[in-house]
Amino acid sequence: MSELNDPRVFFAAERTLLAWNRTSLTLMAFGFVIERFGLFLNLLLPQEEPVARGISFWVGIAFVLLGAYSAVAATLQYRKVIKTLKPAEFIDGYSVYSGAIINTFVAILGVVLTVYLFFAQ
Repeated sequence: MSELNDPRVFFAAERTLLAWNRTSLTLMAFGFVIERFGLFLNLLLPQEEPVARGISFWVGIAFVLLGAYSAVAATLQYRKVIKTLKPAEFIDGYSVYSGAIINTFVAILGVVLTVYLFFAQ
Protein backbone atom coordinates (compact mmCIF):
# COMPACT_ATOMS: atom_id res chain seq x y z
CA MET A 1 0.00 0.00 0.00
CA SER A 2 1.31 3.38 -0.98
CA GLU A 3 1.74 6.15 1.57
CA LEU A 4 3.38 8.73 -0.68
CA ASN A 5 0.27 10.58 -1.91
CA ASP A 6 2.24 11.27 -5.07
CA PRO A 7 0.85 10.86 -8.63
CA ARG A 8 4.22 9.44 -9.71
CA VAL A 9 3.28 6.17 -8.03
CA PHE A 10 0.31 5.81 -10.39
CA PHE A 11 2.39 6.71 -13.42
CA ALA A 12 5.01 4.14 -12.42
CA ALA A 13 2.30 1.48 -12.32
CA GLU A 14 1.03 2.60 -15.72
CA ARG A 15 4.54 2.52 -17.22
CA THR A 16 4.96 -1.01 -15.93
CA LEU A 17 1.65 -2.02 -17.50
CA LEU A 18 2.67 -0.54 -20.85
CA ALA A 19 6.06 -2.25 -20.67
CA TRP A 20 4.25 -5.57 -20.26
CA ASN A 21 2.04 -4.56 -23.17
CA ARG A 22 5.13 -4.19 -25.38
CA THR A 23 6.42 -7.53 -24.12
CA SER A 24 3.17 -9.31 -24.91
CA LEU A 25 3.02 -7.78 -28.40
CA THR A 26 6.62 -8.84 -29.03
CA LEU A 27 5.91 -12.40 -27.91
CA MET A 28 2.88 -12.60 -30.19
CA ALA A 29 4.77 -11.19 -33.17
CA PHE A 30 7.65 -13.60 -32.57
CA GLY A 31 5.19 -16.49 -32.35
CA PHE A 32 3.55 -15.47 -35.62
CA VAL A 33 6.93 -15.29 -37.36
CA ILE A 34 7.92 -18.73 -36.04
CA GLU A 35 4.61 -20.23 -37.14
CA ARG A 36 4.86 -18.74 -40.63
CA PHE A 37 8.50 -19.79 -40.93
CA GLY A 38 7.38 -23.43 -40.89
CA LEU A 39 5.02 -22.67 -43.76
CA PHE A 40 7.87 -20.96 -45.60
CA LEU A 41 10.07 -24.04 -45.12
CA ASN A 42 7.34 -26.27 -46.55
CA LEU A 43 7.22 -24.05 -49.63
CA LEU A 44 11.00 -23.85 -49.94
CA LEU A 45 11.72 -27.53 -49.38
CA PRO A 46 8.66 -29.41 -50.62
CA GLN A 47 8.32 -32.95 -49.35
CA GLU A 48 6.33 -35.79 -50.83
CA GLU A 49 3.88 -35.54 -47.97
CA PRO A 50 3.87 -32.03 -46.52
CA VAL A 51 3.75 -31.86 -42.76
CA ALA A 52 0.64 -29.87 -41.92
CA ARG A 53 1.62 -28.91 -38.39
CA GLY A 54 5.24 -29.28 -37.51
CA ILE A 55 7.17 -28.12 -34.50
CA SER A 56 7.28 -24.50 -35.70
CA PHE A 57 3.49 -24.38 -35.71
CA TRP A 58 3.21 -25.48 -32.08
CA VAL A 59 6.10 -23.31 -30.86
CA GLY A 60 4.62 -20.31 -32.67
CA ILE A 61 1.18 -20.93 -31.16
CA ALA A 62 2.79 -21.26 -27.72
CA PHE A 63 4.48 -17.87 -28.10
CA VAL A 64 1.25 -16.19 -29.22
CA LEU A 65 -0.63 -17.67 -26.28
CA LEU A 66 2.18 -16.69 -23.91
CA GLY A 67 1.88 -13.11 -25.18
CA ALA A 68 -1.89 -13.14 -24.63
CA TYR A 69 -1.40 -14.57 -21.14
CA SER A 70 1.17 -11.91 -20.25
CA ALA A 71 -1.26 -9.17 -21.35
CA VAL A 72 -3.99 -10.60 -19.11
CA ALA A 73 -1.62 -11.09 -16.17
CA ALA A 74 -0.28 -7.54 -16.49
CA THR A 75 -3.80 -6.12 -16.56
CA LEU A 76 -4.78 -8.03 -13.43
CA GLN A 77 -1.63 -6.90 -11.61
CA TYR A 78 -2.22 -3.29 -12.65
CA ARG A 79 -5.79 -3.38 -11.34
CA LYS A 80 -4.51 -4.82 -8.06
CA VAL A 81 -2.03 -1.95 -7.70
CA ILE A 82 -4.61 0.70 -8.65
CA LYS A 83 -6.91 -0.51 -5.86
CA THR A 84 -4.20 0.24 -3.28
CA LEU A 85 -3.70 3.87 -4.34
CA LYS A 86 -5.31 6.81 -2.59
CA PRO A 87 -7.32 9.51 -4.42
CA ALA A 88 -4.44 11.99 -4.00
CA GLU A 89 -2.30 9.77 -6.23
CA PHE A 90 -4.60 10.17 -9.24
CA ILE A 91 -4.74 13.11 -11.63
CA ASP A 92 -8.20 14.68 -12.00
CA GLY A 93 -9.70 13.90 -15.38
CA TYR A 94 -7.01 11.35 -16.30
CA SER A 95 -8.28 8.03 -17.64
CA VAL A 96 -6.97 5.46 -15.17
CA TYR A 97 -8.09 2.33 -17.02
CA SER A 98 -7.28 3.17 -20.66
CA GLY A 99 -4.00 1.22 -20.52
CA ALA A 100 -5.79 -1.76 -18.99
CA ILE A 101 -8.44 -1.65 -21.71
CA ILE A 102 -5.77 -1.59 -24.42
CA ASN A 103 -3.99 -4.53 -22.77
CA THR A 104 -7.26 -6.47 -22.65
CA PHE A 105 -7.80 -5.88 -26.37
CA VAL A 106 -4.25 -7.05 -27.06
CA ALA A 107 -5.01 -10.28 -25.17
CA ILE A 108 -8.25 -10.80 -27.10
CA LEU A 109 -6.48 -10.19 -30.41
CA GLY A 110 -3.82 -12.74 -29.39
CA VAL A 111 -6.53 -15.35 -28.92
CA VAL A 112 -8.10 -14.35 -32.26
CA LEU A 113 -4.69 -14.71 -33.92
CA THR A 114 -4.33 -18.18 -32.40
CA VAL A 115 -7.72 -19.23 -33.77
CA TYR A 116 -6.79 -17.80 -37.18
CA LEU A 117 -3.51 -19.70 -37.24
CA PHE A 118 -5.29 -22.97 -36.41
CA PHE A 119 -7.69 -22.65 -39.33
CA ALA A 120 -5.51 -20.82 -41.91
CA GLN A 121 -3.68 -23.84 -43.29
